[in-house]
Parts: sequence; structure tokens; C-alpha cells
Amino acid sequence: MSDAQRFNDEVQRASKNGFDAAVSSFGEANRGFQAIAAEITAYSKKSFEDGTRAFEQLLAAKSLPQVIEIQSKYARMAYEAYVAELSKLGEMYVGLTRNAYKPVEQAAAKAGVPNRVRSA
Repeated sequence: MSDAQRFNDEVQRASKNGFDAAVSSFGEANRGFQAIAAEITAYSKKSFEDGTRAFEQLLAAKSLPQVIEIQSKYARMAYEAYVAELSKLGEMYVGLTRNAYKPVEQAAAKAGVPNRVRSA
């Protein structure tokens, strides 16, 4: 086998590994985005239901102090739920990035490319 053939085989193997890594990476990203979309949908539904429930309680209130109490409880609950949801989504995005990067990292390791992220 000549040097040109060996070089050609190596290039083809590297191209195939790179393509496979890209396809796998896009698949991981797609799964991650689907999970994030499902989480946002669930949060939106719960948030809407909580707001509707608070509005119904406000309509049933008999006095101004009761209205203020209901509104304060709802505002505190909504804020806490929002902060918790942002934290959860942040973790999901970090996981998505890690999972989508793994196939690329593995393909680079096969090709013998040093990982500059770890060595930096």
C-alpha cells in the first residue's frame, strides 16, 4: 500500500468519524432541546393554573387586607417558582451542552487531537 493510499484511508476514516460525531452531537442536542421545551411547557401550564387560582381567590376576598394577603402569597410563590425553574433550566442547558459535546470530544480523541479545554 502506497503512502498516498494510506493517507487517503486516514482522511476518509477521520471524515467518517467527524461526520458520525456531528450526527450524534446533533441528536443529543435535539433530545436536550425537547426536554427543555417539555419543562417550559409544564412550568407555563402550572404558572397559568396558579395565576388563575389566585385570581379566583382575589374575586372571593371579602376585605382589602384579605386581598393584600392573597396577592402577597401569590407573588412570593410565583417568584420562588420562577427562580427554581430558572435554576432547573440552567442545569438542563449545561447538561445539554455536555452531552452534545461528548461525541465531538470522543472523535477528537480518536483522531489524536489534544483537548485544549482541559489543558487550558
